[in-house]
Amino acid sequence: MFQNLLDTYKLKEVQDFIHSRSEKDVELALGASKMTEEDFAALLSPAAEKFVEPMAEEAHRITKQRFGNTIKIYAPLYLSNECTNSCVYCGFNTHNQIPRVTLTKEEIIQEAQHIAGLGIKHLLLVTGESPKQVGIDYMVEALELINKHFSSMAIEVFPMSTEEYKIMYDNGVDGLTLYQETYCREKYAEVHPAGKKRDFDWRLHGPERGAEAGFRFVGVGSLMGLKDFRTEQFFTGLHASYLIKNYWKTHITISFPRIRKAEGNFKPYEIISDTNLVQSMLAHRMFQSDVGLVISTREPAQMRENLLPLGVTQMSAGSKTEPGGYSKEHDGKQFEVEDKRSVEEFCNMIRSKGYDPVMKDWDRSFLLGA
Repeated sequence: MFQNLLDTYKLKEVQDFIHSRSEKDVELALGASKMTEEDFAALLSPAAEKFVEPMAEEAHRITKQRFGNTIKIYAPLYLSNECTNSCVYCGFNTHNQIPRVTLTKEEIIQEAQHIAGLGIKHLLLVTGESPKQVGIDYMVEALELINKHFSSMAIEVFPMSTEEYKIMYDNGVDGLTLYQETYCREKYAEVHPAGKKRDFDWRLHGPERGAEAGFRFVGVGSLMGLKDFRTEQFFTGLHASYLIKNYWKTHITISFPRIRKAEGNFKPYEIISDTNLVQSMLAHRMFQSDVGLVISTREPAQMRENLLPLGVTQMSAGSKTEPGGYSKEHDGKQFEVEDKRSVEEFCNMIRSKGYDPVMKDWDRSFLLGA
């Protein structure tokens, strides 16, 4: 398990190593024919900020070679904001005084039809973590209601067992997104003071259980703003690398969520600049050429445009982060969306930049024929 590898590292030593890299170390990393963990650390270091331009050129070359000019478009559908966790950074925190909503059958269908009507065929189903109100049975029922509208469905919900993930897979789910939030056990305990999510190891093992269940793709990431981002991105890359090596049938993606305004008004421990985000993306692309890089509507419109040639392969569009948000705007958001453009506006922008927005890149008939 990745836990065994993670536990061989001392986070403070890794942080010190990254921050001590020199410009010479960065130059050696840029010239490496096969990048090592030490090279990856150098590209994440403060010294590498002076080399963002050559890093961007190389990341662009790799991405064009591996992915062409395509950008996969997806949208989230929030089924519920019920949550029993006390994550200090999240709008769904059980202590926050927000309207708690779980979509009915009719509302699920209405939201799904709206998203499908925009042409999007890649769906991400999202819930808080409240298995009693929104558990396996609810998820299966929701999947049965909307299956016909989408060619690919992923989940970003409470961590499940391998057997439960197999139930999801058998009912049409082919992808999983599960952020560790932070790879530092002490910080993890601090920002998750109560609730099932407090179990660091159960969450850490989740991507492996998802891959074992047969998911076609699995996404990982750390929440940017909780801990030293350079160290967190190093362990995110290590996690992705482990999954790629041990679950070669599963495509791995990495997301870069920066903390945004949400109910509870949590203030990030560290402010992540645009340069910090860009450097992180470039380093990941150079370390893992085939990994998918995801940028959501957490980022402002101009920032997302600027990121297009820097390694991004997947982007959300027209997102709503509260249950029922596509039909009518409600309170109870997980976080505030920064890029508020419509799907049509966003896709037109992508085309104007010479990229191809891909609304469908998969069909379940591929699995049926396997």
